[in-house]
Amino acid sequence: MTKHVDPNPIEYEQLIYQKGLRYERPPFTFQPQEWERLASERMSAESKGYVVGSAGTGETARKNREAFARWSIVPRRLVKYDGFPDLSVNVFGQKLPFPIACAPVGVQRIFNPEGEIATAAAAAEQSVPFIMSTASSTSIEDVAKANGNGVRWYQLYWPPNDHNDITVSILDRAQKAGFSALFVTLDTYILGWRPSDMDNGYNPFLRSDKIGVAIGLTDPVFRSHFKEKHGCEVDDDLEAAVAEWTRTVFPGMSHCWQDIKFLQQHWKGPIVLKGIQSVEDAKKCVEIGVQGIVVSNHGGRQSDGGNSSLGVLPRIVDAVGDKLEIFFDSGIRCGADIAKAMALGAKMCLIGRPYIYGLVLGGEEGTSHVLKSLLGDLELTLHLAGIQSSSPNHLNRSVLIKEDDLF
Repeated sequence: MTKHVDPNPIEYEQLIYQKGLRYERPPFTFQPQEWERLASERMSAESKGYVVGSAGTGETARKNREAFARWSIVPRRLVKYDGFPDLSVNVFGQKLPFPIACAPVGVQRIFNPEGEIATAAAAAEQSVPFIMSTASSTSIEDVAKANGNGVRWYQLYWPPNDHNDITVSILDRAQKAGFSALFVTLDTYILGWRPSDMDNGYNPFLRSDKIGVAIGLTDPVFRSHFKEKHGCEVDDDLEAAVAEWTRTVFPGMSHCWQDIKFLQQHWKGPIVLKGIQSVEDAKKCVEIGVQGIVVSNHGGRQSDGGNSSLGVLPRIVDAVGDKLEIFFDSGIRCGADIAKAMALGAKMCLIGRPYIYGLVLGGEEGTSHVLKSLLGDLELTLHLAGIQSSSPNHLNRSVLIKEDDLF
């Protein structure tokens, strides 16, 4: 078996220019702001509304993006060191080559028939952790197979306590399939007010095409419950099975802090709570003994009028940054965004919409392109700013300034 070698982001740029000498142009654009536009041209109204759309008027999503421009990287000159910046990070005691991961995104087959198979494979090839969503359109086992020897983490949409046996079954399947960390999404126990989806009359979790419900329809405990209740197999009444699974993972009511103990009893690895937006909740996460949090507002997709994730990140880092791992998502579109979030204290950034646009534009190859582009952009951003690595020793608030303070 050929040993996997971590990709070198800078080499991707060099390869493109070498091909340019032969008048070859790359199949995908390198302009991050164009990924969404080009992908939108290829998607159906339903799939575009689902991934591009945001909750309410989109205020929270806009705040996420605008927050990045409020911070500026101050470059330092005549900083000499060997080679290019070291992008590696240590997460949960493991050294990873890059400080990004693929955020959990569901129903990926509505964007490309290859869906999670393509993105999981691309993530492994690019040495980027892949976080699988409970709302995936592919089974846990098949995604694990596609991801191969890659680092993979599992994201849970959490059934209510009267379905604890289903939760245990999902966790057992994920652990057996090599998912090493559990990310628990806290802000999606019911779908938010999403005008773009409602304009299309589109909820992918209510259709009997198995997209978005593959985890449930392949789960032995859920299948057993369904047969006992309905007197038939899941495949004999997909419409009823889909509706029942959707009620199971989107029950409409939240769990409570005490319920985390149940997950800690049934998951052997690190547990990360996703959707933290306040210092108070971050401190509570430390109290209950989880290993990490994701400072995230679901990219503005779940509720409107909230604060930007980047805006609250420094306060959360100051409060708990030395007590657990802090991940960040919501609004990242380029390498400079990653650099700013990490300078403000994030250990690692989760990439969401951009890699899905890559999936739309070119399946596995398109996803790989987006990941390589973001990493290449990040590495050169740091290098040209005189920042030697992505570690907090070099990439921290000392390299940033608030743009408003300059005027």
